[in-house]
Amino acid sequence: MATTPAVEGFNVRDFYGDKMQHDDATKEYLMQQVMVRVRNPKASLDFYCKVLGFELIMHRDFPQWGFSVYFVAQPGTVDPAKLAELREKGPESADLTWKLCMTTPGCIELTWNHGSEGEADKIYNTGNADPTGTTNGEKVKGGFGHLGITVPDVYEACQRFKDMGCEFHKSPNSGGMKGLAFVKDPDGYLIEILPQGEMITKPMDCNGVALDGGEGYKDNSK
Repeated sequence: MATTPAVEGFNVRDFYGDKMQHDDATKEYLMQQVMVRVRNPKASLDFYCKVLGFELIMHRDFPQWGFSVYFVAQPGTVDPAKLAELREKGPESADLTWKLCMTTPGCIELTWNHGSEGEADKIYNTGNADPTGTTNGEKVKGGFGHLGITVPDVYEACQRFKDMGCEFHKSPNSGGMKGLAFVKDPDGYLIEILPQGEMITKPMDCNGVALDGGEGYKDNSK
């Protein structure tokens, strides 16, 4: 039977809240964002807002440096009425909009480098055994793995993603871990789809893979 290897001096229980002594200086720190570079802002916002249901809460253009940024967040993390009020005020609310965004947890910052929208193929390495951007065309063992969302029903969500034309890296019944899935965003970044409760399984998934079908577990970094 496989076991987890030991790491010298490491006990994971030492890092849970009841034992971890946090510095008071960090008590107001906030996990505000993760950033990914995107080739085409329209394609990416269509995916994150229309497919995954995120909401654009702020964007900024920096033509002098050749890029734009778009911050999307989960609906409900920001008061819709407050957002509408700030948008109605326009440029004069820029500072307030910035503060609102910077105090909203769990945003995704989509960064568009101007001109990349004209590229025909994917241009950014996704971190998962991807040759994109390498000089020799060989795959690299990346560190970045995926973003993740949770849904009430993985199988129903994946059927919807399939109907909307999403590309799957793993459907719920494929691979060794059943009941979860990975879809790709327009640049190929993986989005993990997990249940909000028990890891249930169903006999057939959206791609027609039976529960006892599919290949075994695959390390996406290799």
